[in-house]
Order: sequence, then structure tokens, then C-alpha cells
Amino acid sequence: MLKAAVIGVGSMGYNHARVYTELSNVQLVAVVDPNPETATKVGMRFSVPHFTDLDTMLAECQPNVVTLAVPTSLHFEVGSKLIEQGIHVLMEKPITSTVAQGEALVALAEKHGVTLAVGHIERFNPAVVELKRKLAQGGAGQIYQIHTQRLSPYPPRIKDAGVVIDLASHDIDLMRYLIQDEIVRAYGETLQGFKSGREDMFNGLLRFRGGVVGVLNVNWITPTKTRTLTITGARGMFVCNLLSQELLFYENSEHSGGWDSLSVLHGVTEGNLTGYPIRRYEPLAAELNDFINAVSEKKAPTVTGRDGLETLRIATEFMRSGANVEIIIESASVT
Repeated sequence: MLKAAVIGVGSMGYNHARVYTELSNVQLVAVVDPNPETATKVGMRFSVPHFTDLDTMLAECQPNVVTLAVPTSLHFEVGSKLIEQGIHVLMEKPITSTVAQGEALVALAEKHGVTLAVGHIERFNPAVVELKRKLAQGGAGQIYQIHTQRLSPYPPRIKDAGVVIDLASHDIDLMRYLIQDEIVRAYGETLQGFKSGREDMFNGLLRFRGGVVGVLNVNWITPTKTRTLTITGARGMFVCNLLSQELLFYENSEHSGGWDSLSVLHGVTEGNLTGYPIRRYEPLAAELNDFINAVSEKKAPTVTGRDGLETLRIATEFMRSGANVEIIIESASVT
């Protein structure tokens, strides 16, 4: 049985600690937080040793796997220390503050033969899992567009990132995961609203090598919370609600097998609406199971360090595009 620790037990780290105690193939042996009150509260809640000092915890508890849920600015420093000691790491997204740090961290993990996973949790949403299966079966036909909306009120917990890194990175990763193609062009617009110093709103466009267009609509200035993903193809449109874990398919009754001149002339009409049964479960539990199994079976996790690095790179390019009002032409591989 693997021994796990959680470093940083704020809102997200607390849930990692909770889920570790519910898994059968891992034992939570410690929690660490620089805030003594937080460390004590969470440690007592789960009946495990609690620490404010990382080195003391590592020496006394010797975990095999760690969830790192500290501020992003500390990811590289703390992640490097853990990897150099041969400890497998699940890093909450984003992987690091900069692309250069991400590249160095991925290289370090590969050098030491350590599993480095990144917490892009939406890949484990059961509605996304079913959507990916339907796409693999050709359910959408030729795909033309993937569109995401991630809107919410401002989250007070976010201290060191704007919406591109904090929110849009989820959708960048989802697009790469579902489309499985290289991104060759990107353009972004950002806006600073009531929170000075960081972007509060982001709209982005992606172009994949195969022709698919990605559209991102992200902000934390909307009073209601929305998490939707839509894929439009020749056969119809999938609508995935990430919050309710629902998946619908709106059939194109005039589907003719491709976006040819005849279909353009006739247009499309709404056909049957199909709702797919989804076995709902907690994505975080699936994510941690995936991480633990990857370590135990010496295989790659679903979201690798390189996945996290590519998502950070694209998010960074989006921010540069928004700041400089320019189209960024890049090529992003997918794993």
C-alpha cells in the first residue's frame, strides 16, 4: 500500500486528503500546511499527523506519493524537492508559474523516473469520458467546432492567477484531449474588470491542424456559474454540461456525410434529441485513482507532466496574444 501526503490543505488540498482516506490502495500518512491552525484542523479531521514544515514531514513520514496543492509560485521549488527524493507527485494545475519552470520540472521527473501528473480534473468528469467515447465512435461525424463556456462569480481563493491560467487552462486541456490534434493558431482577447492587475475575462480562438475551430468564453464576472462544452459536427451537436454531468446529442436530420455544397444549400434541421445515461461519480476520486494506479503499475497517468506543460504554454501564448493584440502561430503536440 502506497503512503500519501497532501501539501497545502486549503479548499482543494482538503478534498485530496479526504479522497485519499477513501481509497483502498493508499494510506494517507500526513498533511502539511504553513498555517498551523489549518494543518491542525485537517490533520485532526482525518486522524493523521499534521505539520507546518515540509522537511520534517518528509523525514518522519516518508510518503511515496504526494498531492501538491500549494500556491503556483511554489510549485517548481517544492515539486523539484519532492522529485529529487524519488517521490511521485500529483501537481494541481497549472504545473508551474512559467513554461521554463515546467520544462525543467518535466525533465527532472523523467531523469529520476518519477511519475508527474497534473490535476486537470475535467478529463475525469464522467460526461467528458462518455463524450470522448462517442467521438471515438464517430458520433459527431466530421468535427467543425468545439466551444466551451466557463463562467462564474469571482473566487476569493485565487490569489496568484487570472482567468486564463486559473479557468481557461481547464478548457485548453479538454480541447487538446478531445480533438487529439495539433494547435496551429491562437488568438485571445483579455479584459480587466473590477479586479485590477489580473484579467477577469477571456475570449479565445484556436485552430487545429485538421481544421477544427476552438472557441473559449471564460470569465469570473458572471453572477451565475456555467460550465458547458459543445461539439458541432456533420452529424449533429453534442452538448456536455460539466456541472450536472449530463450529455445530450442534437441530431442533424439533414446530415449528408459532409459539409458539401448540397448540405450548405439545404441547410440543417433539428432531428432527434438523445440524452445519454451517465453514471455519476466524483471526478477527483477518479483522478487520484488514476494517479495511484499509474504509480503502482509504472505507467503514464492520464494527464502527464507534458500535458500540463503544453496547456500552460498555450495559456501563456493566449495571454501574450491578448496583451499584444496579435495572432500567435504555434504548434502544440498532444499526448
